[in-house]
Amino acid sequence: MIDPRLTRMAEVLVDYSLELKPGDKFVIESNEQAAPLIKEVYRLALKRGAHPEVQLELEDLSRIFFDTATDEQLQYVSPLKEKMLLEYDKFLSIIADYNTKSLNNVPSSRIALRRRALAPLNQRFMERAARGEMRWCVAPFPTQALAQEAAMSLDEYAEFVMEACLLNTPDPIAAWREIHQRQRKYVEYLNGVDVIEVKAKDTDLRLSVKGRTWENCDGKMNFPDGEVFTSPIEDSVEGFIRFSFPGIYSGKEVEDIRLTFRKGRVVEASAAKGEDLLLSLLDTDEGARRVGEFAIGTNPGITKFTRNILFDEKIGGTIHLALGNSYFETGGQNKSGIHWDMLCDMREGGEIYADGKLIYRNGRMLLDD
Repeated sequence: MIDPRLTRMAEVLVDYSLELKPGDKFVIESNEQAAPLIKEVYRLALKRGAHPEVQLELEDLSRIFFDTATDEQLQYVSPLKEKMLLEYDKFLSIIADYNTKSLNNVPSSRIALRRRALAPLNQRFMERAARGEMRWCVAPFPTQALAQEAAMSLDEYAEFVMEACLLNTPDPIAAWREIHQRQRKYVEYLNGVDVIEVKAKDTDLRLSVKGRTWENCDGKMNFPDGEVFTSPIEDSVEGFIRFSFPGIYSGKEVEDIRLTFRKGRVVEASAAKGEDLLLSLLDTDEGARRVGEFAIGTNPGITKFTRNILFDEKIGGTIHLALGNSYFETGGQNKSGIHWDMLCDMREGGEIYADGKLIYRNGRMLLDD
């Protein structure tokens, strides 16, 4: 018997996150492990008059691809994928990993080559979304692999997911609309700010957001959600930052990352573990050394690092930077084959200043006062 919360999750995804309409061409991407959720979403999509298609990836296909493909094959962009990303109306990607470490032994240069090849298409896809031509959402489905990464049993992890998604509330859609209203206050304030300063342990960072748009992340593109973000002026980031949690890229962990910025570029970088990967990714392309995103996590239901960025970047009391590609809808102009989120814990002594005014302390927005 299906967990009724999965039915509620499907309802939120179909009616709130994606707002499926009659005639929408709709793609669901995942694997067999997410079958219970896929079936619920598929059923609802048909009831709403959409045209759903399911794209399933078998276990180990990605590993086989990276182990076997030639450089020419790594750079090949499927016309089928291109047609979907550029012509379809709604997209749902359900994360349901079999093995989060399956690509650990793949040379980072091969992964970087693949990402560079896909970057122009992904950029066009994101620009479509920013123009309102289509909608997309990423959502989780609890698996043993994701539970193990989070140091939980599968039952514990499933409960964590349901809580983070507000699926234990009587009306999850109403709950997400309340979050939208609360965060709208933050966004309206921040849209009038020119300069952001971040101060925390081993962190003193300054960046300009003048003229940039802040986005209210309220369960539309990510589910669960809970952050506000923008893309800083590309040459404005100055100072240094030490990230509190490992940076994870294609399943590989880089620990204790420290970055120094000058005129918007990373000029010094180190890590206690995985430094070779860090330096390699910084050299992916010209945009990889610049900040594509600055964000504040706001979800109080997510308090623990789970090694899944869908949850971790929303941890209430953290900020994150993403190196690489920026967001078209914020006014960002940086382009890169990577977009790599890194988290800094602000819950013990962290402060954020907006045009010199203290607006955030110890992981909490003072704008709520």
